[in-house]
This record gives sequence, C-alpha cells and structure tokens, in this order.
Amino acid sequence: MARIIPFWKAVNEALSIAMELDKNVVTFGLGTDDPKRVFGTTAGLTEKFGSRRAFDMPTSENAMTGVAIGASLNGIRPVMSHQRLDFFLLAMDQLVNNAAKWSYMFGGKMSVPITIRLIVGRGWGQGPQHSQNLQSWFAHVPGLKAVMPTTAYDAKGLLLSAIFDDNPVVFLEHRWLHNMEGDVPAGDYRVPLDKANVLAAGADLTIVSLSYMTVEALHALEALQQQGIHCDLIDLRSINPIDWETIFRSVKKTGRILVLDTANETLSVASEIIAKVSMELFGDLKCSPGRIALPDYPTPTSPALSGRYYKWAEDIVLETGKMFGRALETGFIKKQHKGPHDVPGDWFKGPF
Repeated sequence: MARIIPFWKAVNEALSIAMELDKNVVTFGLGTDDPKRVFGTTAGLTEKFGSRRAFDMPTSENAMTGVAIGASLNGIRPVMSHQRLDFFLLAMDQLVNNAAKWSYMFGGKMSVPITIRLIVGRGWGQGPQHSQNLQSWFAHVPGLKAVMPTTAYDAKGLLLSAIFDDNPVVFLEHRWLHNMEGDVPAGDYRVPLDKANVLAAGADLTIVSLSYMTVEALHALEALQQQGIHCDLIDLRSINPIDWETIFRSVKKTGRILVLDTANETLSVASEIIAKVSMELFGDLKCSPGRIALPDYPTPTSPALSGRYYKWAEDIVLETGKMFGRALETGFIKKQHKGPHDVPGDWFKGPF
C-alpha cells in the first residue's frame, strides 16, 4: 500500500531515523528549532532528542562548519542545515580545504563524515543573492560527494546514505521540491550515492536531468509521447560521482542526448555530461547533444524578468524538436506553468 508523504517530511524522517540509530548523529543550522523548522524538515527533532543534538547555531557559517569538521574527526556525525546555499559560501574554505582533503592527506586513516544540507532554487522573488544553483562548484571538488534528490523517496534514502557515509557529502535540496509528494516507505532504507534512476524508457532520446528539472521533464514526456518521441529519462541523483554507466548505456541505445540543469549554462554539470558523452560516444551520436540550463546572468527578482529566465517543460519539447528537425507542439503539456510568481502552478504537489 502506498504511503504518500511530502519531500520535507521524508527529509525529517531520515534525520529522525539516523539520530535514533546512532547517538553520535547531531543536526544543527540556522532555523533548526525556529517556528518554521527549515521548511518543516527539522520539526520535532529538538523536542525528541534534546537541544544538545538538534539545535540552532550562530550566524557564523565558516566557524560552525569548522566545529562540525572537528566534531566529525572525533566520532560525531554532524548534519548541518542551511536554508540557502548562498549563506554557505562563507564556509567554502572549511569544506573544500579541510573536509574534502582530510582522508586523502592522511592516507584514508581519518575521515570527515559530515553532511551539509543546502537549499537551492528560486523562492519569493529573492533574486541574485538567494536563488543560486551552484551545484557544479561542489561536483568539481575531489573528496566531496554531492547529491541532488528529486523524489521524496530519494530524499529519505539518499539522506540516510549520506549521513552514514564516511565521506563529506553535500546534500542539495531544491526549494520547489519540498512540497512534492511521493511514495516513501516507513523505516530505514538506503539509496546508493552513486546510482542514477531511470524514470522512463524509450528508444528515441536520452534526457538526463537533475533536481527540479526532472519534474519538468516528466511533464514534457507526455507531450513528446503524443507526438511519437519516446525517451529514456535519467534522474541523476548524484552529481559527484556521476553514474556514467547508466548514461552511456542509454545514449548507445538512442543516439541522442539532451541534458537539463537548474544552474547557469557555462561550466555546469550539464556541460560536463555533454563533454564526456561527446568524447566517449561520438560515433554513437546521431545529432549534436542538447542542453537546457539557465542563461549566464544573475538570477532576476522581478516577475517580468524571471518569466523569461527560467526553463519549463515547453522548452524541453521545443529543444527536442530542434534535435529531430521537427516543429513539435507544446499544447499537449497538461501541467504548464500558470501559477503566480515563484509557484509553478496549481498542480504543485505530486506524486510524480
């Protein structure tokens, strides 16, 4: 029997289960025990486990990340939560120069089992300083693992895997996914940190996507199928490491690849996937790879600008048409963007 819960609740369950399984798991961050509890993801943890294991922190991101790294070197498994990735940029030195390097520098004898929860994506018209998708920064760093769950099922399973992994893991949550609903089993289960998820199968086109853009891809598939184009849809889950085996197997079958990213185009995760596929499978490609990502401009604040800045299912269909040399219709899309500023539409729930 299906057990449908929202993404935020799945994250909350993962944190609670991890803290029950291991008394050395702690979670902290700005808003951990405030009234909204980081979009609900930390609700009830302070009450259940006490303020020594679930607590707010000073507005000192770099210092508190250093505290977490030091704690992790002494048997603690910290989970740090940041309500915006943008806030965490102050702590990049600690993450990149300390956490990511430690195991390598000490020959694998010491590790830093820290999980950093960062929320990305647009919201409330917050604009350039609060809506950035900088996941490629983390995917670029050796020694870091970085995951981006799309479904509620993956949010819980990937977070549990991240917390109990002995490497530092950056766990990136798109704000728009927190209210998405899906079938999530009760109890402890783990989703591997290095395996993509094939959500749909088809022989005509490989679509590789991550995070919220996978939702738009699912909507686009409806329109593409109506027009005779059947796609493999691969939800990456992990951006470091990337599951190249699954991507390559699909491209060898379809001969075409379209990559979707929530970040700016240049030097994005999408760019790396296209580069590697072009290098390794050039002879298998029937046309040039395609990419849909954000323009190389700061994130706009106003509705007038953001309406033209972000990408939707309609863009996926139109780009696919270019790859096939056909003019495809977007009218088949059932869940188009019709909502007010910063809300995708009245369908904004799930399950998907």
